[in-house]
Amino acid sequence: MIAVIDYSMGNLRSVAKGLERVGAQARITRDPRVMAEASHLVLPGVGAFRDCMRKLDEYGLIDPLLRAIESGKPFLGICLGLQLLFEESLEFGRHKGLGLFKGRVTRFPSPLMEDSTELKVPHMGWNDISKVRENPLLEGIPDGTYFYFVHSYYCVPDEPDITLATTDYGVRFVSAVARDNITACQFHPEKSQQAGLRVLENFSRMG
Repeated sequence: MIAVIDYSMGNLRSVAKGLERVGAQARITRDPRVMAEASHLVLPGVGAFRDCMRKLDEYGLIDPLLRAIESGKPFLGICLGLQLLFEESLEFGRHKGLGLFKGRVTRFPSPLMEDSTELKVPHMGWNDISKVRENPLLEGIPDGTYFYFVHSYYCVPDEPDITLATTDYGVRFVSAVARDNITACQFHPEKSQQAGLRVLENFSRMG
């Protein structure tokens, strides 16, 4: 059973439906006991970094989440669920994250340019990934595959070896990471059609 963590800040139903479409059993929950019993954990996220950390703390989910990850269960962070893994975010001030990866979350520069064209922020829509290394999360995903993105901030890791894939949008940013049982992506697999379903299927088979 895959626990989709509910802290009132994610695209929960779409993520759960995506997992179910690839044959996984998904349960939306904020119950620490369910998280402890689950075989896998997914942390979706939509909204502001500060508010998400506040909600996780308010619902008493930070310690159960960290314990589950430390136990070795496969974990997938999606969009803001990726950003929360880092030490801090510079979104509306400076805010502490979960600290599982060293580095920070910062906003796309302004103006954001590609050649002589000004790009819009948030980065919203389809964009391709460049694979940096192989990992079970991206098994069967060709280099240059397009995924759906919606974000104004991106992660800057201090540990380059965690990077799985990058994407170019005015700047080249990290769009997928992995270390041990922890995987995460800036794009939304649940909104990325067949390629996204393949990512969810790959994750469900981990462990």
